[in-house]
Order: sequence, then structure tokens, then C-alpha cells
Amino acid sequence: MSHQTGIQAGKDVKDVFASARGGDQYRVVKIVIEDEQLTLGSTKRTSKKWDQEFDALVLPLLEDDVPCYVLYRLDSANNQGHEWILLAYSPDKSSVRHKMLYAATRATLKKEFGGGHIKDEIFATTKEEMTLNGYRKHLASLAAPLPLTAAEEELRQIKLTEVKTDISVDSKKATLQGVVFPLHTDAQAALEQYRNKRYNYVQLQVDHEQELIRLCSTEPTELKELPLRVPTDVPRYHIFLYKHSHEGDYLESTVFIYSMPGYKCSVRDRMLYSSCKNNLVEMMENQLQIQIEKKLEIENGTELTSDFLYDEVHPKQHAYKQAFSKPCGPRGKRGNRRIIRPPGEEDED
Repeated sequence: MSHQTGIQAGKDVKDVFASARGGDQYRVVKIVIEDEQLTLGSTKRTSKKWDQEFDALVLPLLEDDVPCYVLYRLDSANNQGHEWILLAYSPDKSSVRHKMLYAATRATLKKEFGGGHIKDEIFATTKEEMTLNGYRKHLASLAAPLPLTAAEEELRQIKLTEVKTDISVDSKKATLQGVVFPLHTDAQAALEQYRNKRYNYVQLQVDHEQELIRLCSTEPTELKELPLRVPTDVPRYHIFLYKHSHEGDYLESTVFIYSMPGYKCSVRDRMLYSSCKNNLVEMMENQLQIQIEKKLEIENGTELTSDFLYDEVHPKQHAYKQAFSKPCGPRGKRGNRRIIRPPGEEDED
């Protein structure tokens, strides 16, 4: 997340984290947010192999309407110590405020615990996704090849059938297909919630280090609040459900907004956001089945007025202009007569 909440870990959490990283007594550590700090929910000790006690230890920690973080230790290790799974649980029944609070604080939790110890990270909205079977499905999805866009599939076929590698002036072709960064699990879940009309606004950012498109915000947004969601110093993608009336009909139109605040951003950011945009739009339309009514590019949030959006979604039809008719010349004044020689007639010597 790019916008942190300022929430920090309490002393009890830091002590448990230190013991968990350095020893093998803990199998599960549950963390919750209370009184604006990360607080220890509960811990469970190791008694069996990690996959034999996964469901028995994790599922009792979950509530139907309250998010939480669950750190689960695997039996494997890396050069820093034991490897852990971070399970971020955010049930659909929880309030929007809680969802946003936990989503924005997850980076702080990982930093406090130590990102090098976390092997896998899972975002779940149901208890079924927090089971051992849900974790294995997650691993299977990571191992599966990413679906190809139409452009990528065409390029793959060209490479398979290509037999000539000679490069000359005549053989050069455009090969720039754009940059394909996959959606982070949080971002995909937010877009699915948007598609199901549970969110009316989603903001995304490009994580160039991890090569992912991540979630920034799903804060409920009215049209008058939309300009305030646009950062003035960094680029972003915005997906907004534009609710309005047109010719007596009530409409809900998805507007994709790419905000790029001019040269306040680095060249790298301008190139990355521009290159990732088309593939993100294609992914939303083809894979997530989100119909985008209008795609916009702006520099400043002040451009997003009610009139501007309405005119972009419903452009005015220009009235037909009658072609200019050349006026007739004055009568009785045809000018000097000209003799036109019939075709085929030759000059006399």
C-alpha cells in the first residue's frame, strides 16, 4: 500500500515476533488492530507437522465479521530462519472501515515481522480460503501459467513458427507489446467486488519493484469527491462507477481514469504507467468482465467535473452543416466567347 495508517506494533507483538523468528515454539500468531496499534490476538504452539494441524489451529481464530492477520509457520527454512505464511483475512461482512484499515496496515505488519521470513502471502475473504485446501489452491494458481492476451498469443504463435532470424531494413517489425504486470490478489479482489457493485471506486498503482499492479484504495466516492482522490505528485489508475441520468434513463457507467500529473513524476513512472494501461484495461474487460464505458487521461483531479464526465460519456452530436453553395454569377455577363476545337481536328499548315 502506498498510504500507511501510522499504526505500529505494540511491545507484546514485537516480543512475540522476535521469539517466533528465532525459535520454533510458535506455530500460529494472530494479530489484530486495537486502540490504533497492532495487538497480539493469540498464539498456538507446535505439536505436529505444519500441514497436519493447519485447519485445526487457523479456523478457530477466525470471526465472521472481523478482519485479522494470521502468521503460520512452515517446517521449511531459508537463510534467515523459519519460513512463514501471512494470511490476511478480511471477511465480506466486516465494515468498509475495517477492510481499509487492515489493507493499509499490512505493509507495516510485514515490516515489523520481517519480510524475508514470509514465503507466501494470501488474501482471503472467506473461511474456506483460509483452509489448507485453500492454501494449496493458491499455490496451484501461482504455478499455473498466466493467461495470455490476444497480442501475447499472437506473438507466441509468431515465435513458434518463425524460421528466419535475419534482420534487415525490410524485415524489421514493431515488437513493442506493452508491459504486462499481473494484478496483486488485493487488487483483483477489489475489482471483483467493484464488478459485483460492492465498491463504487477502486484506485490502483504500479509496483515497479515487485512488477505488480497493487490496490491503493476502495474508499466509497461520490462524484464531487472524485477530484480529491487524484494524487498531485504520483500517477494512478482510477475505476469509478459514474451514476447519472441521460435522456430520462438512470445509468451506471464504468469510467477508467489514468491520472498522470505531468512532469512531476519520474520518466520511469510515466513510461511504466503508460505501458501497463492497455493490458490492465484488457484484463478488466476480458477476464473480469467489467465493461468500461469511457477511458480518460488527465493531469489534475480538478478536470473531473460533472459536466466534463457527462460530455465524455455522452459526447454531443454535432449538427449537420449544409455544404456551402457557390452563388451563380451575374446574368448576361458570361465573359468573352472561347472557341473550342473539336477533338481529332488537326492544325492546318
